[in-house]
Amino acid sequence: MPQLIVTALVALTLTACQGGPSAGAEEQDAGQDAASVAVADLTLPPVSGHFDYQLGAAYELADGLDVVVRDATATPAAGAYNICYVNGFQTQPGEADLWLGANEDLLLHDAAGNLVIDPEWPDEYVLDPSTPAKRDRILDVLGPVVTGCANAGFDAVEIDNLDTWTRFTDPSTGLIEQDDALALASAYIDLAHASGLAIGQKNAAEVTSTARGLGFDFAVTEECAAYSECAAYTGVYGEHVLQIEYTDNLPASFDVVCDSTDRAPLTILRDRNLVAPSDPAYAYEQCA
Repeated sequence: MPQLIVTALVALTLTACQGGPSAGAEEQDAGQDAASVAVADLTLPPVSGHFDYQLGAAYELADGLDVVVRDATATPAAGAYNICYVNGFQTQPGEADLWLGANEDLLLHDAAGNLVIDPEWPDEYVLDPSTPAKRDRILDVLGPVVTGCANAGFDAVEIDNLDTWTRFTDPSTGLIEQDDALALASAYIDLAHASGLAIGQKNAAEVTSTARGLGFDFAVTEECAAYSECAAYTGVYGEHVLQIEYTDNLPASFDVVCDSTDRAPLTILRDRNLVAPSDPAYAYEQCA
C-alpha cells in the first residue's frame, strides 16, 4: 500500500540575541520542532488502487481495498488505508442523549429558542460552535471519538458537515458564522494530528484554500461533479482528493464524469444510502 509522507514545512524564527538565545526561545523552538516531526510522521491516503465509501455498511470488495472510509463505530479494513468518519458539526442519528440535557446549549437554536434540525437529515441536530467555551465542550464530547479512531487503528479521520455555515445563515432559523465553524475545524485538526491521524476536509468547496491553510491534509468531496466544484478541491489538494458521486444526482453518465480532467484520481459512484452489496439498492463503480 503506498505510504505518502506528508511534508510539513515549519518556518522557525531564530532570535539572534547577544550571548545566545534565551531559555524561553529554546523551549519554543523545541516545541515547534516536535510539532513538525509529528505532522511529518503522518501518511496521506493512496492515490491509486481500490477505493470505497462504506458509511452505511462495512464490507470487503472482491478485489480488495486500498483506501476506505468507514464509520467510527466500524472496524478498520485489514491491509487498507482506513479513514474514520466523524460527524463533527452535527449529531449522529441515535445519539441525541449525548447532547440533550446538560449539553443542550451546545446545539443550535433558532430565534424562538427551538432546536435546529438539519432538514436533509431530520434525525440530526446542528452543533453550535459560536464561542470558545462551546467549542471546548464540543471537543469534550467528540474528542474521544477522534482519539478512539486512532486507538482502533484508523490512519486518518474525515470530519463531516463543515459546511453548516453555508446552510444555516439566518438568525431566525439558526445562524452559524463561518469563522466559528473554521475555529472548530482547527481544533479537530490539532486533535487529529496530536493523535497521529491525518485529517480530511469534507466538502465545503468555498473554503478549500483556507481549510488547507488551517492544516487539513487531504479532501473528501461528495458530488463535486454534480455541482461543478471538483477543480476547487484538486486545485488545492492535488491528487489527494477522494471523490464520491451518487447515482441519483449524476450530471451526466459516469463515463463522462470519469473523463473529466479535474476529477480526483480515486473517484467512485455509490448509491445514496451507501448500503452493502447484499442490498438490491447497492451501486458501486470506480473510474479506471
